[in-house]
Amino acid sequence: MDSKNTNDWLFEITPKNKFLTLNFKEIWQYRDLLMLFVKRDIITVYKQTVLGPLWYLIQPLFTSITFTIIFNNVAGIKTGTIPPFLFNLAGIMVWNYFTACLNGTSDTFKSNANIFGKVYFPRIITPLSIVISNLIKFGIQLGIFIFFYIFFYFQGVDLQLNMSILFFPILISVMGILGLGLGMMISSMVTKYRDLNNLVGFGVQLLMYISAVMYPMELIKEKLPKYGWIVEYNPLAYVIETSRYMLLNIGNISILGLIYTMVVTIVVFFTGLLVFNRTEKSFIDTV
Repeated sequence: MDSKNTNDWLFEITPKNKFLTLNFKEIWQYRDLLMLFVKRDIITVYKQTVLGPLWYLIQPLFTSITFTIIFNNVAGIKTGTIPPFLFNLAGIMVWNYFTACLNGTSDTFKSNANIFGKVYFPRIITPLSIVISNLIKFGIQLGIFIFFYIFFYFQGVDLQLNMSILFFPILISVMGILGLGLGMMISSMVTKYRDLNNLVGFGVQLLMYISAVMYPMELIKEKLPKYGWIVEYNPLAYVIETSRYMLLNIGNISILGLIYTMVVTIVVFFTGLLVFNRTEKSFIDTV
C-alpha cells in the first residue's frame, strides 16, 4: 500500500500534552455528533413517560405554587407589588436551568463509559450537549413565565421591563457555564468515589436555600445579618437576583456582585475542564 502523508488525513488524533485543553476547532469538526447528542438528550429522557415534555411545565408550576404558599403566605415574605407566584416562578426558572446542567453533567463518565471505551471523539462534547439540550427545557419554562407575565399584566398588576433585559441571555449563559464547570468536577470525582453522586441531589437542595431563589437578598441581610454573608458569597444568588431585576424590575443589580460571579464562573469552569481532561485519560480503568 502507498504510504500517505499526514497532511492527507482528515483528522489527526494526538495525545494531549497539556493539562488545560479546549480545542474549539475539534469541537466544531464534531458538531454533527454534538447535535446528535443534543437530540438524544431531548428525546430519550421522556420517551417512555406518561406526560412526556409536560413535566417541563408541571415541575416549575407546582414548585412556584408550593413556595408561594409556604414562604409568602405562611412565612410572610413580601415581594412588593410583584405577585408572589410570578416572583417565585422567575427564580425557579433560572435555578432549574442551573440544576439541570449540574445534575446532567455530573454523571458524564459513568453514564457514557460504554461509548467512551469504544470510539474516539472530544469528551467535552458530552457534557456540552447536556447544557445545550437543557436550553430547550429552559425555553419552555420561559414561555410559561411570559404567559403568566402577560396574564398578571392584563389583571392590572404594575409590571415594567427595563433595558437590562437585553443582557438576560448572557446571564443564562453564565448559569450554564457554572453548572458545566461544577458538573465536570463532580463527574471526574464520581469515577473514583461512587457515593459522591448520591450527595449531589442533597447538596443542590441545600444550595437552593442560600441562593435567594424564594426571597430577595436584602431580606436575608435584614432578618439574619450574622448569616447574610453566606448568601453574599454565593455567586448563584447574584444571578437569581439580577434575573428578577431584568424580568420584573424588582430589587437591584450589584455590579461588584456580577463581577465576582463572572470571576468565580471562569475559575470553576477552567478548574472543571482541567480535572475533566486529566480524568478522561484513565477513567476507563476505574469506572
